[in-house]
Amino acid sequence: MSTKNITDMTAGSPAKHILKFALPLLIGNLFQQLYNMVDSIVVGNFVGKNALASVGTCASMNFLFFSLSSGLAIGIGIIVAQYFGAKDEKNVRSTIANSFYVLIAASCIVSVLGLLLAPALLRLLQTPDNIIGDAIVYMRTTCAGIIAIAFYNGVASILRALGDSKTPLYFLILSSIINVILDLLFVLNLGLGVFGVALATILSQAVSAATSLAYAYHSVPYFRLSAEERKPQRAIIAKSFRLGIPMALQNSMIAISCMVLQGVVNSYGDTVMAAFTITNRVEQIVQQPFSSLGAAITTYSGQNIGAGQIGRVKKGFAQSTLIALVFSVALIPFFYLFGHRIVGIFVKEQDVIDIGYRALRITSLCYFGLAMIYVPRALLNGCGDTTFSVINGFSEVACRIAYSQVLNRIPVLGYWSIWITTAATWVTTALVCLARYFQGKWKGKSIVQRGSYAQSKN
Repeated sequence: MSTKNITDMTAGSPAKHILKFALPLLIGNLFQQLYNMVDSIVVGNFVGKNALASVGTCASMNFLFFSLSSGLAIGIGIIVAQYFGAKDEKNVRSTIANSFYVLIAASCIVSVLGLLLAPALLRLLQTPDNIIGDAIVYMRTTCAGIIAIAFYNGVASILRALGDSKTPLYFLILSSIINVILDLLFVLNLGLGVFGVALATILSQAVSAATSLAYAYHSVPYFRLSAEERKPQRAIIAKSFRLGIPMALQNSMIAISCMVLQGVVNSYGDTVMAAFTITNRVEQIVQQPFSSLGAAITTYSGQNIGAGQIGRVKKGFAQSTLIALVFSVALIPFFYLFGHRIVGIFVKEQDVIDIGYRALRITSLCYFGLAMIYVPRALLNGCGDTTFSVINGFSEVACRIAYSQVLNRIPVLGYWSIWITTAATWVTTALVCLARYFQGKWKGKSIVQRGSYAQSKN
């Protein structure tokens, strides 16, 4: 078996493993965010701010519908990582085989729900009449492509669980380039507007899914499964759902709370909606280093808890926290100095630029809170403590809904309550995540059942 890109993280420097693993993830995530950036820039500059607002108002709902398949993909990756760390090749292969049944079923269900519920959900969000038509088109088109997103996420999650964070990057780069080309073709040349932007996104994702599947089959022997190995196994499927559904529920609950906040945003009109869409896009990029660090920690902790090395998991957490702190603090002066120009990339309207710039100054002060959601949550997930995902989801939902409803009623805050809500939610949720980590329940959550407190190694 070729082991060129596969990495065993149960020995060696934790920080070196985590950073080396996270860097390709970061590059890949930035390219993935390029999808959203290009969509917003093309729509904002060549279709108009109303179209930009229609794309933005779909963000939380698309996140809701994507959550089930992405949560299951993460759960599958955790199982693979733990079995790989335990050197249990048979169950690694069994998990890969059964993962496709799980992802196909989940993505088909979610696609149908998205297509049917789009109009009702957009009206529930108080989407203005002048943009709801485009919003429905965008949401339905992207939901139709969920199966491609699920398959790419599934293959990428498995490869990462095996310690390979480089290969998924190559397919994301390819997909990003295709997305940019199709955006320009569909919007500028063919005049397809919002539909063209959505179509470009799902077609590029389909390419990413197809190429990653082809690579995995030809280059990773774990994916070349015999007829016997391809038979459905209830135990593996049950584990996939047991680990994946809590994370899917977490993301779904977060998405619902974002929809509540989006309803508050929509009540202030299309200028604030456009500014909020832009700050969301910018903050999605800011989150990528934290997200990449988190994904690296999930694989690192999964392999090490599978091997029973609890001491190494703790070291990984401490070193990752320091990395997150340094990066968070460095971002604050950057947005204070250049935030105005960054917002100006998306739109030409000065009122939107001014609001967006001031909003970034508010939220940038709490980026370390955002980071400390990703780091402990990722570690807990990798160790198999996915029950906390539901608790975490509830806490984030409660914060976002409570803060938005209370702060929005303070006249002096006005629409600034939207961004204060975001920052306060990050800080509160981070405290909940840290409390769970320091409780230590994650130490006994390995599905491999090899680890114990007595086995903890330094």
